Amino acid sequence: MNARRKRQLLISQELQRIDGAAPDARPVLAKHIKMAASPFQFLRGASQLFYADLSVGTFSLPSVLLEVPLTRIVGDCHLANFGFLTENGSYGDTVIWAPNDYDDAAAGHAAFDLMRFCVSLFLVADFLEGLVAGRYRNEKKFKNTTHPTRKDAEGASKRFLKSYRKTLGQIVKDTDKRDEALKRFTSGHFLRKPIQKAQARSAGGKHFKKKSSVAKLTRRTAAGFRFDPSSDKLAKVSPDLAGELRQVFGPHFDDDVLDVARRIGAGTGSLSVERYYFLVGPDAAPDAETFRETHVVEVKQQREAAVIHHFPDLSPVNRMNPAHLTVDCQRRMMRRPDLVLDEVVWSGLHWLVRSRHHARLTVDTEDLLRTGKPAKALKDYAEACGVTLARTHSRGDRRSVRFERAMASALKATRKDLIAIARRYAAQTRRDHALLLKMIGADGDAHAA
Repeated sequence: MNARRKRQLLISQELQRIDGAAPDARPVLAKHIKMAASPFQFLRGASQLFYADLSVGTFSLPSVLLEVPLTRIVGDCHLANFGFLTENGSYGDTVIWAPNDYDDAAAGHAAFDLMRFCVSLFLVADFLEGLVAGRYRNEKKFKNTTHPTRKDAEGASKRFLKSYRKTLGQIVKDTDKRDEALKRFTSGHFLRKPIQKAQARSAGGKHFKKKSSVAKLTRRTAAGFRFDPSSDKLAKVSPDLAGELRQVFGPHFDDDVLDVARRIGAGTGSLSVERYYFLVGPDAAPDAETFRETHVVEVKQQREAAVIHHFPDLSPVNRMNPAHLTVDCQRRMMRRPDLVLDEVVWSGLHWLVRSRHHARLTVDTEDLLRTGKPAKALKDYAEACGVTLARTHSRGDRRSVRFERAMASALKATRKDLIAIARRYAAQTRRDHALLLKMIGADGDAHAA
């Protein structure tokens, strides 16, 4: 078997293991079609392949980075899994910049997150270049627009690792620094306008009634607030299923369950995972006060974190059931975790229960092109991620600064090597994406965003 065919078989096996169908199955899974949009989308949907490659030596990380004490890691760490959110879930009004997806969180090597994020920087640069050149499709045209280059991605990677290491050093000197948060940006910073948009969507913001997460999914009725039946993100459930869901998950909510629906079309990596939304709040007249207290709670089928299958003996912590591990990691890693955060066993499966943030806002990568200075914007973005990821990793152990000292020291000698490895793996991901296109029967015109 030649190398290309062997690689294609590995991709097919890993995708089928998680998604339940191979890329060449018919009809093609919606997730695989979404992954075919670009190599960056492929990376987002195939975290298991990243760890498979790491486990068999397709690429190797500098050994000194793997000698650093373990901590809690994001697991699926890439540029699009950072964003703005309201702390304490839908119970708080403080908007911060932080990792916003803990579905693959586990105990592991911080270097896994660093490597995966740097890979994503190279692939985002490729994606934006492809949008401008017409290689990848998008609803909007970006012809003749300036875009980041591979050199810019290297610069952003350097900025990311530098800010990460600097933040660890600050925590070593003052452990209170680990519980600080990024909640303001200077004029001219790429994230300045997005955070203002997110703040306007928080419960105290001027756009809360129209732009918040709960506002986008609900409508006012004579009986009170309910899910909007015209929403393309929600589907009705049968009365029997709704009753069972209320019975099983209702004890975990603080208020009445006003409505239940099935969430459709969410994410890339977890597109094929079953999830339900509950509208929770006062069962009272629909006015401004009751709306402020109304929020959305997500119940999501939780599967094994991506790193665990290929590194089963990495830490005893990872023997927790999948939902319990996610809850444990999220409570440790977040500065102020969601107040509704729990796990339930239902129908023989593990389900994660968590509140949806009122002001959850992820910055679209295409927005980097609209700034006029996309290279600077990418570096701003990377630097902010480096700061908040260092704090997130640091919270894995609040008893000491052993992790921070060891990681800062290891990074000092390995930053260049880590970036070079990430650049090579990004090239591998582009080749993998081409193989996926072949498997699903797409061609060069099939890059639909």
